[in-house]
Amino acid sequence: MKPLQPDTLIHNPNGQPIVSSVVIDCHANRLWNMVGQFAGFDAFIPSLTHIEMIGTGVGALRTKFFRDGNRVVEQLNSRDEQAMHMTWTTIYNTLGVARLWAAIKVEALGAHCSKVTWTIIADPWRRHRKDLNSLYKASQTARWTMFAACWVSSRSETARSYSYTQWLRS
Repeated sequence: MKPLQPDTLIHNPNGQPIVSSVVIDCHANRLWNMVGQFAGFDAFIPSLTHIEMIGTGVGALRTKFFRDGNRVVEQLNSRDEQAMHMTWTTIYNTLGVARLWAAIKVEALGAHCSKVTWTIIADPWRRHRKDLNSLYKASQTARWTMFAACWVSSRSETARSYSYTQWLRS
């Protein structure tokens, strides 16, 4: 009988990075306070109904609940408050993605101008290009949603109550 050996089902993906960036008229710290909260992605991704967390900090797990019934469980791999970046890995999902690694970072471009960059590397369950195309489209939607969220958060209380999706459609 062979002795048990360490193993894991979590592996880094081998796909090409999908990188989406947007420059926003917003102070870098303010933007990081929104997009840099691992538990707060439902604030700027309208397709999420809510997020549930287990733990805090590096190693924490979040479950993202989507309006269409899909679920994604992710683990926070790294987070640097000063450098304004973090990475995470999907460990379970119902979206048809075998492996996914993602990163988000915020860079100050001036006193009231910032760039947010979202990088995703993913392998689909089935090696169909359309799966990655869907992921790319989702990253583009997230990019504009981040812009809308920052814009709305910088406005009045009336503007804050205005739905991000309504703003995107206008």
